[in-house]
Amino acid sequence: MMTDPPAVTVGIDFGTLSGRALVVAVDDGKELGSAVHEYTHGVVDGALPNGRELPPDWALQIPQDWRDVLRFAVPRALEAAGVRAEQVVGVATDFTACTVLPATADGTPLCELPDMAERPHAYPKLWRHHAAQPEAELIVRRAGESGQPWLGRYGGRISSEWQYAKALQVLREDPEVYAAADRWIEAADWIVWQLTGAENRNPCTAGYKGIHQDGGYPDAAFLASLHPDFAGFTAKLDHPLSQLGTAAGRLSASAAALTGLRAGTVVAVGNVDAHVTSAAARALDPGHLLAIMGTSTCHIMNSDVLAEVPGMCGVVRDGVVPGLWGYEAGQSGVGDIFAWAVRTATPQPYALEARQRGISPHELLTEKAAAQPVGGHGLLALDWHSGNRSVLVDHHLSGLLVGLTLDTRPEDIYRALVEATAFGTRTIVEAFEGAGVPVTDFTAAGGLLKNTFLMQTYSDVLNRPVNVLSSEQGPALGAAIHAAVAAGAHPDIRAASAAMGRLHRDAYLPDPARAAAYDDLYAEYRALHDHFGRGGSDVMHRLRALRGRVQADTPAQP
Repeated sequence: MMTDPPAVTVGIDFGTLSGRALVVAVDDGKELGSAVHEYTHGVVDGALPNGRELPPDWALQIPQDWRDVLRFAVPRALEAAGVRAEQVVGVATDFTACTVLPATADGTPLCELPDMAERPHAYPKLWRHHAAQPEAELIVRRAGESGQPWLGRYGGRISSEWQYAKALQVLREDPEVYAAADRWIEAADWIVWQLTGAENRNPCTAGYKGIHQDGGYPDAAFLASLHPDFAGFTAKLDHPLSQLGTAAGRLSASAAALTGLRAGTVVAVGNVDAHVTSAAARALDPGHLLAIMGTSTCHIMNSDVLAEVPGMCGVVRDGVVPGLWGYEAGQSGVGDIFAWAVRTATPQPYALEARQRGISPHELLTEKAAAQPVGGHGLLALDWHSGNRSVLVDHHLSGLLVGLTLDTRPEDIYRALVEATAFGTRTIVEAFEGAGVPVTDFTAAGGLLKNTFLMQTYSDVLNRPVNVLSSEQGPALGAAIHAAVAAGAHPDIRAASAAMGRLHRDAYLPDPARAAAYDDLYAEYRALHDHFGRGGSDVMHRLRALRGRVQADTPAQP
């Protein structure tokens, strides 16, 4: 007896350095095949492709790298899964946010116009572009002065990573590029435009990164207070918002030729990598906090409570799942900090030992660090190497390491940095609960799950069980779940998450003795956190300003 082949969806996850396509069965979420495409240009933070040097704190990307994910990863994923294009009922994408770009009215990135290729502001600004800190501070100052009602929804701060700060930087530093940008659009929406041929906007990036609250953006009078020519900025991004989990359109003929999929396949509304992962981890219920841990960490939680939580990235109605308030917080550097430690604090004998044993320097440092008792290294760190996203929302803060002696070893530094990131997460959890938004469950996802020492440390520092997403491809799986809803295979995101998601409960349990010891260390962390982050000393800002002046006055090396 002949049976129809199983229906599948494709989730496409656009990360910081690569894009991944994942083929998933819609009935039970089984992952059938995947493929990864590494971006040719990666993060453009030193110089443009033509060699023009970039200032400090810049981070750009190249749109063709994203198209190449569609071109290479999608066909390879279908081949790996052993499925035909006819079986694919829906496609969905997720993206880093706020990765945002200026474009023409038809969606062409300005950097792809011949007369714009040498202008840095014509390129997409990656989420970790932090050079708009002065603009972010101006937005916060003017919003406070004028009593803008939306400011409290973002914990009283606006990040330099977000849409308005980055756009204001473009206007102030290259007004011709700003004027040429008919559209200012999140890459999460731009890639959907490439797939369907029609512009579409999602409420997630609009709410968390675009200050869209209660049906509208900041008004023209407020924007004019930032810069006279900024009054009309909202016209560059204003567009009807489509509900998450619905269809943005159907795959165009050109996109079908690019991806190997069928023209007319349903394409879901765009979304953010961290937010779609909530569906993959079955973390949609109120109070279930999800930490997506990679180069940075994004914290996502739904709640039926609306509160103004200090230092949050935002609270948005229907921002993660319809019917609830979705909260977002984050840490700008986590895995990046560990990678920095390996690059800069691993002496040659350690590297040699790792090679001889056939393990990575990360694994060697983790092994040595895990063998220590809590507090045995005598160190304490602040995890601000990439600034602080939550709860201070200041990307001109910097990392700190206290307690160094001539006896300090590389594994001591490594462990102190691991602990600092856990302390940063605890600060965020306490901010939620202090504002009356309870955190009932904690789940971790992302590439750092493979480090069991790291995950146990988080459980001990938080003194609560840690669940884990039992999939290595959380964002892509979450996107595939959204695609299944958009295609009508499941009635809503909750039902699709229950059928297709993956969750291992209580994967890590806190050790009472270590948890008590970490309480003492955490108290010291909070003392440093508040001293350097809340005005006790402005030395980090002064040092950054000094570095900027010196670099500006130093001729570029040939």
